[in-house]
Amino acid sequence: MSKTLQHWTDSLADSVYALYETANEYRNAYRAAQLQATTVDLIHRMTHGGRITLEGHPVVADRPLTHTPHGQALSTLSRLYGTVEAEMQSRYEEAALLYASGAAWAVRAVLRGEQPPHVVFQTTEHGDPAPSSLEIPGLETWTDGPALDAAYDTVVRCTQAAEYAERLVDREPISDQEAAELHRAHREADGIADAAFAYGLLGQRAVSIALIEPRRARESELAQAHAAAQTDRPSEPSA
Repeated sequence: MSKTLQHWTDSLADSVYALYETANEYRNAYRAAQLQATTVDLIHRMTHGGRITLEGHPVVADRPLTHTPHGQALSTLSRLYGTVEAEMQSRYEEAALLYASGAAWAVRAVLRGEQPPHVVFQTTEHGDPAPSSLEIPGLETWTDGPALDAAYDTVVRCTQAAEYAERLVDREPISDQEAAELHRAHREADGIADAAFAYGLLGQRAVSIALIEPRRARESELAQAHAAAQTDRPSEPSA
């Protein structure tokens, strides 16, 4: 049985929604990793003081080596969860930027009169999709236009903070004032993923707005084709 092909408006909307689902998966994974990391935070956790002795291990000052297994477990888990948290943050940020820029690309393409079936990305040297421009022009009269502009400004501010932090790190050693600025820049740059995700949500709504007219045109074409088919159908012979 042949599969019905999607109209480009539907497949483009699905393409943007897939980017949302991807970013949301990593967003949830990052939140879960953050939560797990807090459960083994050595600053806020009480470590049980019970010790064990390790036989066969080189002795120290003629005494058997002992250590606290619970404290070692918390330390190991803290390191592992921290690694996972950093990885999930990186993947969430990457997916959120792809989501936001993909939605922006779709809006721009539709407003230019194009009919792309999917969002298109350029690739990195490793063959991975690279985020494109986040700008969405042509929606000045849209009700959520001001919110879209504000969300865009937030992403830009966080991105600029990340770039500033990189420049400061490259200039080491840095002064005490620059160290304070570096801390503030890192803190603001940590918001890139959430800012891009929020912008992507608005961008996805903008895609729906941009697709209204093409979908109406499609419905009109289908209605005209149906009417023409009804006109061309031979009439029933009279009894």
